[in-house]
Amino acid sequence: MGNLVASVMARGDLVTDEIVIGLIREKLAEGGTGFIFDGFPRTLPQADALGALMEEVGQTLDHVIEMQVDDEALVARITARATCGSCGEVYNDETKPIPADGKCTSCGGTEFKRRADDNAESFKTRLLAYYKQTSPLIGYYYAKGLLKSVDGLGEIDAVASEISAALQG
Repeated sequence: MGNLVASVMARGDLVTDEIVIGLIREKLAEGGTGFIFDGFPRTLPQADALGALMEEVGQTLDHVIEMQVDDEALVARITARATCGSCGEVYNDETKPIPADGKCTSCGGTEFKRRADDNAESFKTRLLAYYKQTSPLIGYYYAKGLLKSVDGLGEIDAVASEISAALQG
C-alpha cells in the first residue's frame, strides 16, 4: 500500500479515500491497543468509510476531539508560524519568537522556514474548505455521542490537559 501511495504522490495526484482507508486497514491489522487519527476523517464520506472499516475489523471509535478555535486568532497564529529547518521545532512571532541569536533552542540550527501557504489569503481559502467539507463532522459525531470539545487556543499544557480529561471521560 505504501508503494501505491508513493506512486500516486510522485505523479502529483491526490491520494484517494480508498487508499487512505486501505492504509488504515493495514495499520489496524498490525494490532495494538489504541490509536489517534489526526486530521482524518475530513469529510462525511470518509467518516462513513472509517465507520464501516472499524465495524469490519471489530474496533470502535471511543472519542472524537474537536479543537475549538476562533478564526481570526487561528489566522494570526498560522501567519506568525516558523519552523527550524533542521529539527522542525516550531516558533511563533508572538508566542515563541525565534531566539535573538538566530539559533534554534532545540538543535542550534540557524535556518528557519515558513510555509508558502501560511499567509492570510491562503489560510482563509483553507478555512472555507474546512467549513464546507469538515465542519459537518461536528454534528455527525455529536449525534453518535462521540464528540468532545476542547479550547484549542489555550496554552499547550492546558490544551493537553483538556484533551486528556476528554479521553478519560
